[in-house]
Order: sequence, then C-alpha cells, then structure tokens
Amino acid sequence: MPEKNSINNDLKEVNNLLRKNIIKEKTISNLYDYIFKKNGKQLRARLSLISSSIDRRQGKKRYKLAAIIELLHNATLVHDDVVDESPTRRGVKSVNNIWTNAHGVLIGDYIYSKAFMLMVELGNSKILEELSNATNDISKGELIQLDAIGNTGISLSELEDISYFKTGRLFEASAKCGALLSDSKGSYVKNISDCAKNLGIVFQIKDDLLDYLGQENTLGKPAFQDIKEGKVTYPFYFAYNNAGHEDKKILVTMLGNKKVSHLKVSKLINRLGGITETENLAVKYIKRCKASALKIDKHIQQEMLKLLDNSINRNK
Repeated sequence: MPEKNSINNDLKEVNNLLRKNIIKEKTISNLYDYIFKKNGKQLRARLSLISSSIDRRQGKKRYKLAAIIELLHNATLVHDDVVDESPTRRGVKSVNNIWTNAHGVLIGDYIYSKAFMLMVELGNSKILEELSNATNDISKGELIQLDAIGNTGISLSELEDISYFKTGRLFEASAKCGALLSDSKGSYVKNISDCAKNLGIVFQIKDDLLDYLGQENTLGKPAFQDIKEGKVTYPFYFAYNNAGHEDKKILVTMLGNKKVSHLKVSKLINRLGGITETENLAVKYIKRCKASALKIDKHIQQEMLKLLDNSINRNK
C-alpha cells in the first residue's frame, strides 16, 4: 500500500528510467532531453504508480509502466504544440518554437515508438491493448476538437466527449493499467479506472477555467489562449448559450481574435454565467470521482482523493 513519500520515491525511479532511454544521436538526444527536463506534475505516471501500489511485488515493472505512460503523454503534448502552434509549454519555449514543426512531429513520433517498444518489453497483452486503445482515443479527441474550432453550435455532450478523450482517457488508462499490472480483481480495476477518468475530466474543466481567469494554466500556455485560437470550451459555451442576440454577436467577434481584450472577455464571460456554470459542471464530475474513490481500499483512496483535491485547488 502507498506510504508517505513512497509514490514520490517511485517517481524518482521512473525519471531515472526515462533518462536512461535517451539515445546517443545528438539531435534526438537534445530534443528528448529538452522535453523531459521539466517534468510537470506527472499526474498520469503518478496514477499508475498509485494504482499498481496495491501489489508492490511487481517492482521494476511498475516503474516501466509509469515511464511508458509518461512517454505517451509527452508525445501528445509535443504534437499538440505543433497543431496549436503554441510558443510555450510548461512556461518554457515549445519544441516547435526552438526547432521547427517538423522536429515536433518527428520527435513526438519517436517518443510514441519508444513507449510501444517498452510496452512490448512489459509483455502484458491487456496493458498493450488498453494503452493502444487510449492512444487512439486521444487522437480522436484532438480531431473532434479541431473540427469544433469556431463552432458555436457545439453541444455540451460533444464538449464532454472532447474532455474525456483528450484528458480523461489517459488518466483512466493510467490507473487501469496499474491495476491490471497487479492482476487485481475486476471491482478494483473498474472503480479506480472510473475514479481516474472523472479526475481527468475535472482536471480538464479546471484547465478551461484557468484560461478564462487570466492565469497561465498547468500546460504553461498564455491565458485566454483558447478563445484566441477559436476553441469553444466550457466557459465560452455556457456564456454563449445564456447570451441574448447582441451579446452573441460580440462573442462571435471575440472567438479566434488574437488581439481580443482580456478584460472585455473576462467581464462578458463572467456576466453571462460562463464561469459559474463551468464550476457547477466540475462539481458533477468531482462527485463522481469521490463516489468511485470511496469504493477503493482506504490507502489508495486517500491518494486518489489527494490528487482530486490538488486538481480542484490548483491555480496553474
């Protein structure tokens, strides 16, 4: 069972394993080293470590699984930056900013392939299937979001699908694979998977909120970036659907406007209930996350609830 600081110690082992996988070819080594220099919160790797800690006899396999998940996550981030043309990632210049978009695409592919090589080494067909499906779903989420740019007619259920595929899906897979690694009974696999899935959706909703609260979010992108990129996220969606004809026209002119006034956006989205209704939506998923957590072994439950608390209360 997880003990105080044990998951943090596990993460150190995971990061050592990631560093050992840097190859000698200079260009790849420089890119790879740059990407993993700033680790971020490593929530997905942490989830797999928490979930698999129910049976620590798996030893190094636990670290390898968490490293695989961290590789998959970072590959998606690098590709996201290319798609979004993001200048920064986690508060520093993105790969595509320092090098080129081509470098971003190719190093992302390299990291993906590295993850799948390690998956084969792990030799667990259930984990290979789950992570393959999750990777496919994440790509699906990105494509759905791409089609949704500038779409003021998007439905709430479509936005929730994007949150699940983009973020909740890898959270879910991280916890599920940890449980599968420890060969746990079906009820534990289901409960921790559901808990992690809803935690991921809460995390994404919070990201969307932070963007409209004028703060850099956890991915290190500039504030109000979503509206500037024409992305309809929860605060905009709720504000637009509450708006009268004139306010709708104003919101449409703001969507995709790179030079939009942050103050005007903030005031309008707030006045139309965009922030409040997004917070209410988060509460729905927080309740679901807690309900699943309460069905899990006490020690694991506490770790999951701690992650939920941190996700709710973070300011970046």
